Amino acid sequence: MKFVDLVEIHVAAGVGGDGCLSFRREKYIPKGGPDGADGGKGGDVILEAVPGILTLADFQYKRRFQAGRGESGKGAMKIGAGGENVIIRVPCGTVIRDANTGKLLADLINAGDNIIVARGGRGGKGNAHFATSTRRAPRFAQKGDKGEERDLKLELKLIADVGLVGLPNAGKSSLLAALSNAEPKIACYPFTTLSPNLGVLSVDDQQVILADVPGLVEGAHENKGLGHYFLRHVERTRILIHVIDVADETIAPIAQWNILRDEFAAYSEDLLMRPCVVVANKSDLLTNETLSKADEFCSEISQKGIKCLITSALSGEGVESLIQTIAELSRLYPRQLLIHREENNDYYIPVIKKRSADVSPVEIVKLNRSGGEWRVIHENLEITVSRLNFDQEDTFMKFARILKKLKVEEALEENGAQDGDKVYIGNVEFDFHPNSVMNDD
Repeated sequence: MKFVDLVEIHVAAGVGGDGCLSFRREKYIPKGGPDGADGGKGGDVILEAVPGILTLADFQYKRRFQAGRGESGKGAMKIGAGGENVIIRVPCGTVIRDANTGKLLADLINAGDNIIVARGGRGGKGNAHFATSTRRAPRFAQKGDKGEERDLKLELKLIADVGLVGLPNAGKSSLLAALSNAEPKIACYPFTTLSPNLGVLSVDDQQVILADVPGLVEGAHENKGLGHYFLRHVERTRILIHVIDVADETIAPIAQWNILRDEFAAYSEDLLMRPCVVVANKSDLLTNETLSKADEFCSEISQKGIKCLITSALSGEGVESLIQTIAELSRLYPRQLLIHREENNDYYIPVIKKRSADVSPVEIVKLNRSGGEWRVIHENLEITVSRLNFDQEDTFMKFARILKKLKVEEALEENGAQDGDKVYIGNVEFDFHPNSVMNDD
């Protein structure tokens, strides 16, 4: 399967079911009263990390996800069923961002971590909900709210214990094959590895996951070469193996190592502090005359307090010593419990607003210079109006009472609205006729 670690998807939660307009009609009960129930809540869209998935490739074929609509309420106080949730399964280590703002929403690290990325719309209230001592037969019910909808960017960062890093063609894939049971594709040209390869090394009673990631080039922190494609996959590793091609005659081993460290420093200082071992690879290509070059390099690295080994993935030289070193570092730096991170923001954490004793004023906006068209802006009013079903008998009376309570007519007149002008509230359009608002019953 093709390795894909960066995709964009579109998610839409379900619409809430409409409330029911119904009255109880039974023999011997001529005035049974309203019994229309509420509609069901729309389904949510949930992202969940699961084991066994190693790539985001499936999202190249399906990028749009829609949760189920809530059922409408029924008579006899039968509440509508909630819409079906959509659970989108992603690999462990998936980072979720808002595609439009770039804001981090969640980092699903462990199997079972999940987050609701789009919440279903609230179900509309049935007419039984609006019955009062003075309004015994309400002939209106609410429509369901729309579900949330958004674009998401999914970014996979591999969760590996040990990362093999180095310039292109340094022999990382061959070394991974020699260290573990991995069987990567290997060839002798730069950027052979275009996607991470994973291998497993058994150490004591645990399995250490090794990752050979695409080759790093100078300027990778500026996204040159495979750039960030490479660097993001070493962020989660706890141990790094710096693979240096000591047989390369075009660039000195110490220069290769300095390029690695410079790019790590530019991308994240934390990578420089990561436990590491330096490997002088491809010793099988050295002659007796050039072997001293590898010895000098290892001596220079050792003087900095970093362990350096001479290896050959082809002949097996030094591989056993490298395995023992990885085992020692794995014991010294045990795997930490990774914590699922979720961004705290108003989008996902409901904010309970206390009702104010004072009704906030509406805002009136003229839509053209000559007048004739106006928009009424008021958050609660727009939400309330979107829930009204104007096909029902008493809805216009309820709408009139709402406008009267918020003094919309007075606000329009103060701003210059004339009889017959067009007025917009949310998605609702109506003609303005002063003094036509009914008194509350």
